[in-house]
Amino acid sequence: MTSELNDFIRQRIIREREAGLLPQGVVTRFPPEPNGYLHIGHAKSIHLNFGVAEEFGGSTYLRFDDTNPVKESDEFVQAIMRDVRWLGFDWGARLTHASDYFEQLYQFAIELIEHGKAYVCALSNDEMRDTRGTLTEPGRESPYRNRPVAENLDLFRRMRAGEFPDGALVLRARIDMASPNINLRDPVLYRIRHVPHQRTGSAWPIYPMYDYTHCISDALEGITHSICTLEFEDHRPLYDWVLDNVSVSCHPPQIEFSRLGLEYTVMSKRFLHQLVEERWVDGWDDPRMPTVAGLRRRGVTPGAIRDFCHRIGVTKQDNTIEMSLFEFCVRQDLESSAPRGMAVLDPLRVTIRNHPGHHESLSAPWHPQVPALGARDLPFGPSIFIEREDFSEDPPPGYKRLRPDGLIRLRYAYIIRCEEVVRDAAGTITELIASYVPESRSGSDTSGLKPPGVIHWVDAAQGVSARVRLYDRLFRVPEPRVANLAEDFNHDSLQEVTAVLEPAITATDEMRFQFERLGYFCKDAEIAGVFNRTVSLRDSFKP
Repeated sequence: MTSELNDFIRQRIIREREAGLLPQGVVTRFPPEPNGYLHIGHAKSIHLNFGVAEEFGGSTYLRFDDTNPVKESDEFVQAIMRDVRWLGFDWGARLTHASDYFEQLYQFAIELIEHGKAYVCALSNDEMRDTRGTLTEPGRESPYRNRPVAENLDLFRRMRAGEFPDGALVLRARIDMASPNINLRDPVLYRIRHVPHQRTGSAWPIYPMYDYTHCISDALEGITHSICTLEFEDHRPLYDWVLDNVSVSCHPPQIEFSRLGLEYTVMSKRFLHQLVEERWVDGWDDPRMPTVAGLRRRGVTPGAIRDFCHRIGVTKQDNTIEMSLFEFCVRQDLESSAPRGMAVLDPLRVTIRNHPGHHESLSAPWHPQVPALGARDLPFGPSIFIEREDFSEDPPPGYKRLRPDGLIRLRYAYIIRCEEVVRDAAGTITELIASYVPESRSGSDTSGLKPPGVIHWVDAAQGVSARVRLYDRLFRVPEPRVANLAEDFNHDSLQEVTAVLEPAITATDEMRFQFERLGYFCKDAEIAGVFNRTVSLRDSFKP
């Protein structure tokens, strides 16, 4: 096995293989909680867990951490599976749920109680918080910490039977209230919640906590490398304590890596929920969102996301990645694969007074460097649209577009000369009158003229009207302040214009295009007649 990547996780696996420590091969898992859609930070974890297993000939479980029915739903389960598949990864028959292990988890909790390692506590959440201590002060023991084993077993079984209301009791691990690691100060293992579960219905009125469930699930599945992000580093001693104190035969190592931080957005599901629920965005798949579904709808490809994950690598130090790097990866991926067509986002009509009147069909390649993409017909008639910004009555120095009495070449067509400017009563330019040079047809130009530049255009009669959504960065600042997201929110992150597209763009089944000189765009998968801007041709964002 060879890999272009040489991070500390892969180096560890290589050493373990060489030492004969992995006779069963490499087994990883991706364990999302189904309480929201996946975002690009999850894509990094998916790329790492599935990628490492593939490289070393191993396998990966997709395991849903479905231990909190209050926030979870089948909608999120289906969305997560769809996103993992779209990113190019396959879990095969290794689809599991934490709820698959509810009975085993319960029996392991009984073991802990029987061995004096867990107890039923009646302190409220606030009381437990008050007795937890601080980073410099030890916690105080619960008055219920020394209940007799028999009493703990009786109460826990009655919790399981549904005798107590929510919040009345919890099961806590009995570890060390003076530990310098607050996670070891008798953490909660089970809590009561009379909430139906999406898979188990009302069978369980108690649910296990993540720190208890996750490590045992890893052990039951024979995970060889439990890879998680750095915020779980302080939880590793609890991960190990649980596995050391229950009768499982496997003890996977927990290995932490840096989570993905990306400029101009947020990665916390809590804040993504806020954006959706408060309608700052139009759902989880809004193309401005950093969710995999949003990026897909925006036109980003799986290849671009995988390239991005490859470039940022795997480290032990948290950092924030520049948005420009992600956008570079998107452009790189689309550069040779997206057909190129012409669209005018702010149309200005140009009437060609010496045109014979009938439409001419020109031919243009879909991509000048990729002949395999073929060509399309380009209608050219007596009236066309150009971008309003491609004409100036008082052009600045170095201006290479159309001006009064100036020449310009129309892409794949002819040279035209602006001869007259038409205004409405308010003085706004409504039309240009021009003439074209018949012998200047692109590919067979014998005119000898040398216009200063080339602009795109669309035939006015046969162009197709379309709604184009110009998506930009979700927040105005690179690192949004989570305490005041509203102030940093970019209210110009979505602008919609009515554009005119050359007819071949809407006639093909292709989804992604480069609109020449404007950027990369994608047909919206949900709304007919709408195109979403994937990324501009260069970084033009202005906070």
